[in-house]
Amino acid sequence: MRLFIKNMVSIRCKMKVISALNELKFGYLSIGFGEVTTDVELDLNQKEKLRIKLLESGLILMDDKKAILIAKIKQVIFKMTHADRDITKIRNSTYISNELKLDYHFLSTLFNTETGTTIEHYIILQKVEQIKLLLTDDALSLAEISYEMKYSSVAHLSAQFKKITNLTPKLFKSQIGFIPVLPMAV
Repeated sequence: MRLFIKNMVSIRCKMKVISALNELKFGYLSIGFGEVTTDVELDLNQKEKLRIKLLESGLILMDDKKAILIAKIKQVIFKMTHADRDITKIRNSTYISNELKLDYHFLSTLFNTETGTTIEHYIILQKVEQIKLLLTDDALSLAEISYEMKYSSVAHLSAQFKKITNLTPKLFKSQIGFIPVLPMAV
């Protein structure tokens, strides 16, 4: 059985899910970001126990099909921007559509209706969050970050970063000690 969990965006979240499953003595086959495959079908009572246990950690077990699809879209975007930046230069729409095996126009309309923002704007927000993390890490230059995040230029990255944060990357980097940087919830 596949279960979908909202706000599951880090290793720490995975550990909380594993702990909840173990505590409830529910077996599992695999755990990914936002998704768990159990070895048996859970009944309504078991699902409710898991839902309560996950809520203690700020995680939400999802049942609504639209919410699950939105979470899947966000997972793909998170993968694109945070985990799998080696993706060849294909259009975001093509990548998302291929990953979810659904028409992009349908996905885009649903995402916009349910979240109040476009997929492209959400991608930009996720990219800016990843840029913040990379700036915090201090391992890459701005030019290297621009290349890694698939921007056409440092100027384009800087303009988009400033539009979202009201700070230039350089100013953000100078204020890192004063600004908490956390991955954006999916």
